[in-house]
Amino acid sequence: MDNALREQLANGTFRPGELLPPQRYLASDYGVSRDTVQRVLRQLAAEGWIESRQGSGSRVVRLPSADPARPGTERRGRVLLLPLMDAAFQKPAVSLDVFTLTSETLARHLRHQTERALAEEISPERLLVRVLLPWEDEPLAYPRAKATDDHRVWQRWRTMTRTHLKDMQKCVQALRHAGVDARLEIRRVPLTPHYKLYVLNNSEILYGTYDVVERTVTVGDGTGIEALDVIGLGSTLSYHRRVEDEQSHDSMFFTSMQDWFETTWNLLGQDGTTG
Repeated sequence: MDNALREQLANGTFRPGELLPPQRYLASDYGVSRDTVQRVLRQLAAEGWIESRQGSGSRVVRLPSADPARPGTERRGRVLLLPLMDAAFQKPAVSLDVFTLTSETLARHLRHQTERALAEEISPERLLVRVLLPWEDEPLAYPRAKATDDHRVWQRWRTMTRTHLKDMQKCVQALRHAGVDARLEIRRVPLTPHYKLYVLNNSEILYGTYDVVERTVTVGDGTGIEALDVIGLGSTLSYHRRVEDEQSHDSMFFTSMQDWFETTWNLLGQDGTTG
């Protein structure tokens, strides 16, 4: 849980001033005990990332500094999504192509960028967000209960995904009211994602695998269910960019993933929620 929660903070999943979810939700989301949650929160508080007050919860007070990838340089290893998103939204025309399991991280980042635009910190003129999500017609390989005839974990995932989509639609509507030509397109595909993919402004790619874990998932009525799930929010993201040398590793990876997104979007995608 420690590394995953740090990754969420680093990637801007939780912004300074925001409250973290209650401890019982953190314990459920990460499949750990309340004692583990409390230990991690105490460590983060000691390092100055959060402040915890009795009865008020834990509030984010700062994020780790990160230097976004710079043109003309090679960037390897783990990267942070937040500074790259901030840089992408500095452009007048912004495009995001995303393949993900829930769109939770994307929804939080889109909300942050919308707040920046409404505060006139950035001035995007056009925004196109295309999101590939798993279909809802049948249960996925994960998240799911170990008992194959129990669909409550899958139904929980479906409810969460729909909530995040509504959040993104609200952001797009707010941007339109502010004069931005903003559009959100959703397509469903008959796949269980084993990785998440972000293509930023047709020039940068972030890629990270989902790690499958066994854990107890708490559903709406408070029941704990043994399940297969992933901790996607804490996954490591690798960075690749389009460069002039088409035979370079980055360019070849970029082209292959972009081609995959386009063919999957056009050939497998089914119309989803559009805003």
